Amino acid sequence: MLWQLTQMLWVGGLWLLHIGLLPVLGRIGLAPLLIDEIAGMLNTLMVGFATVCVIFQALVLVQAEGLTSLWRDIRGQLLMMASYGGAMYFAVHLGWPQAAQWQLFSYLVLGFSGLVLVMQPVPGWSARVREAHP
Repeated sequence: MLWQLTQMLWVGGLWLLHIGLLPVLGRIGLAPLLIDEIAGMLNTLMVGFATVCVIFQALVLVQAEGLTSLWRDIRGQLLMMASYGGAMYFAVHLGWPQAAQWQLFSYLVLGFSGLVLVMQPVPGWSARVREAHP
């Protein structure tokens, strides 16, 4: 249950911010400079939150499936890709703040990794299904 809750918070939050909230701010008539300032702050906070959630999900996966699941299981690979996206976002944000296109790319790597991860089974559920139906 923690896997699903964490996943809903970070994947849903990333996409809701990028597709829902920021376009609505433009439609209600806020100044573009204000929208850019709000977007920059919220994107950074959301990527930080998502990165923490990805680390938590990786710990849940390791507990359920073992340490080798981080590089052998598709869920582990997606979590690693998402963590790389978050790390790349902050590296570009801190080291090269003018490169907004690389920050957007990192944000999208994180977001699309999350979308593909949503389609994967929850760790440990396959064992429960086998126990329930021998």
